Amino acid sequence: NGSVHVTDCGLYCLTYSCFYSRALEVSAEENAARMKRKRCEGSGESCSPADWIRQEDCPVGIRNVGNTCWFSAVIQSLFHLPVFRRLVLNYCLSERVLEKCTSHSKRNIAFMQELRCLFALMVGSNRRFVDPSAAVELLRDAFRTSEAQQDVSEFTHKLLDWLEDAFQLAANGNNPEDKQNNPMVQLFYGTFVAERLHEGKIVSNIEQFGQYPLQVNGFNNLDECLEGAMVEGEIESLHSDQTMSSGQERWFSKLPPVLTFELSRFEFNQSLGRPEKIHKKLEFPQVIYMDSRYLHKNVDQTHGRRGEVKRLKDQLTVLQQKLEGYKNYGSGPTKYPLADMLQYVLEFATTKPTDVSPASVPSNPPVHTEPSSGDSSQTEPDDAGSSDGSGCLQTATQKTPIHKPFTQCRPPMEMPLQPAPHSVTEEELYFVRSCLQRWRAEVENTVNELKASIDKVSQALEGMYSDNSLCQVPYRLHAVLVHEGQASAGHYWAYIYDHANKRWLKYNDVMVTESTWEELVRDSYGGMTNASAYCLMYISDKLPYLIAEDTDDETGQALKGMDSLPSILRRYVREDNRWFQQELREWEEQFCQAQCEEVHKEKPIPEEPQNPEQEPKPEPVQEQTNEVSEGPSTAASAQDSEAMQGVIFAIAKARQVFDKDGPEAGLIKAFHEEYSRLYELSQEETTPQQDPRLQHVLVYLFQNQAPNRVIERTLLEQFADRNLSFDDRAVSIMREARSKIRLIKPEDMDMDEYLQWHDDYSMFKTVFAYLLTGLEQYQNGKHNLYLAATLFKSPDANDVAEAETIMNECIIPCMHLMVRDSVSQEDLDVIELIRSCWCSYLGQDMDDSLQEKLSEFLPRVLDSSAGMVVLKEPPKVRKSPHDLCSRLTAVMESIHSTSVVAVK
Repeated sequence: NGSVHVTDCGLYCLTYSCFYSRALEVSAEENAARMKRKRCEGSGESCSPADWIRQEDCPVGIRNVGNTCWFSAVIQSLFHLPVFRRLVLNYCLSERVLEKCTSHSKRNIAFMQELRCLFALMVGSNRRFVDPSAAVELLRDAFRTSEAQQDVSEFTHKLLDWLEDAFQLAANGNNPEDKQNNPMVQLFYGTFVAERLHEGKIVSNIEQFGQYPLQVNGFNNLDECLEGAMVEGEIESLHSDQTMSSGQERWFSKLPPVLTFELSRFEFNQSLGRPEKIHKKLEFPQVIYMDSRYLHKNVDQTHGRRGEVKRLKDQLTVLQQKLEGYKNYGSGPTKYPLADMLQYVLEFATTKPTDVSPASVPSNPPVHTEPSSGDSSQTEPDDAGSSDGSGCLQTATQKTPIHKPFTQCRPPMEMPLQPAPHSVTEEELYFVRSCLQRWRAEVENTVNELKASIDKVSQALEGMYSDNSLCQVPYRLHAVLVHEGQASAGHYWAYIYDHANKRWLKYNDVMVTESTWEELVRDSYGGMTNASAYCLMYISDKLPYLIAEDTDDETGQALKGMDSLPSILRRYVREDNRWFQQELREWEEQFCQAQCEEVHKEKPIPEEPQNPEQEPKPEPVQEQTNEVSEGPSTAASAQDSEAMQGVIFAIAKARQVFDKDGPEAGLIKAFHEEYSRLYELSQEETTPQQDPRLQHVLVYLFQNQAPNRVIERTLLEQFADRNLSFDDRAVSIMREARSKIRLIKPEDMDMDEYLQWHDDYSMFKTVFAYLLTGLEQYQNGKHNLYLAATLFKSPDANDVAEAETIMNECIIPCMHLMVRDSVSQEDLDVIELIRSCWCSYLGQDMDDSLQEKLSEFLPRVLDSSAGMVVLKEPPKVRKSPHDLCSRLTAVMESIHSTSVVAVK
């Protein structure tokens, strides 16, 4: 599972343990294997290598390895708190403490080491997301239960407990009970004073707290939750002359730098026999002032204000009840605003009464059908028409009105559109109108006065704790942990504030995206959807060291990325990045192979025409080494995996520019990214174990001061490689690079000079490959100076033949080459050693056949100036997945450690 299981606690000493260094390398290899196996399994993960690569300045995501989104949310919140990140990365135990650690402590230390590795990868990994399996498995093993998500709270508390125990060993190994120097306690734990009345006296005691639990039900915002948690029972009389039988107050006496509130969003439903989630809306601010009403030092001032708050709240309740009576008036089930009801009665009373009684209304009133717009002459029969049945043509003397748009005559309709009294006198109308108008005006004035009073009391309540004297301890929101779903299942993610760039980021497993406060509010307050915050992490706004980045002790400059890691973790991350590069190379090889197979199946797609002078010069016959046979001399070939790997990374980093400004801008951005990286690489110092020139052709050109036009075209051709077609973005950049190359005129570039530089680089790699092959074979004992001499004395004829072959084809020709030019004293000593070895056989008894063979090549051993030098082709380099850089490191470490290091 990627964890390092050992029984000797000495393994975990991070100061002098060489074995731990090797364990980190193994862990990096296993981590890479896990990532390779699972890289396309999770949602939101793409199988395109450009999407595996971490974007510039973008935080790293964490893979969900099976109901572990809660772990990702918690770890991301802690990791992006720089003060805590430094504590984890620099965690160290002394040998004395390690020797005394118990099995319980070993488990916690093992978890701490896995967390260190995880944090190191999150700092310097080239991956877009990392795998937390090793650390998660240790937590799960401790529970020995299912992986159900309802255990999230227990998992989280266990995680923090283990961290506290691990830091306790580092802080004070002799006294586990003394936690004053424990950095976890100093950072996350505070104290509160609990006061209660006992037998007429106030009893108080101090208690420690970490994650402070808050109830959500019954409250609308975080301040109400806190006040509800601070006060229990009738505490108003606690500090007065009255007596009381119960009640308790809590006051924060010491606030931790990191203040975490655990919102109780889950409760057990006794009637249903199952847990349920509370979806109630709960608001919380970006900045909360903890001294306004929660600190023990302000207890007297807070009590006075709390009494005033209670009075104002009671007053507000009365005002709201009165206003509610006016807004919802009536004794029946349906209620209406009183002012509206008075207005409706006034309208009824002032409506013109009708003389038509209900009995005079025809039993079958005519049906009025609205004519269609296209047939205005349409008529409708009228049951109340003339008795003689004549048509509807009326003379001007007729007094019956014509109701248009109907053309048929109708009887007059005197009924009003709205209800009206049958009869009303002028006196009655005057009396009713004056009363209703006066009452309505009184009601409206009263409602406005109540609203004004409510606003005034509400403002007084809001300003009760906003006095500057009570706003001296600000805490700023650092992280919000969100749960979406129900109590039995759901998903977790985190919103974390990026203090350096003043923005909110959303961490959703492998996805890390920029967000806004509005999006956070929508997902975190609750009430509208099934997503809501279950944990809030605030940090003191007056302690800048909490969010300050690492700085160099000498220069004072900020340390970022790999520079902020301890050396042993830096090596671990580099090893993991190397494995990641190998993964991408394997993907590239598989992609190219699949493309070639597709080309064989389908009609080949013609390549874009290129100038003949742009084609690389054919490589001489060099089947001897796999390094040479990997591709043509120009480094633009897709077979040069190291070069193409850098191009893929550069294209991935230019993604945002490409999406915003198009292919040309994306090419320029990627070109500068790769150019800068390789130039910095060329400035690294060459050591016996490392030669930067082997890593890339541009490093070779930089160090040998090649012309800029050669360097720039070399890099441009890499971006123009036709195998860069794993996605649309890469294809567009490839085509743009080809267009740039076609614009290079013959007078702008001396192609002979360009190809000569690449021939020189090819020869440089070839010679290096032969050198490494010889060193590797020498280290494996295949070309010991005494090997031929030992085989020559063997009774086995095959051994004698091999000895003769070695002498004739390898040793004697090399001796002739050595003495041709100015030979060093060291070489002369080796030559004399060889001669002495073979001359010693002259005085020994041996078979005639051996004497004959000896007499054949011994003169040439003694006289190196005679004869023509005939060298056999150098031995072929065996197939190896390691590049020249890795082989050089391995063989040089082998030489310096005087032990053989196998290159597999």
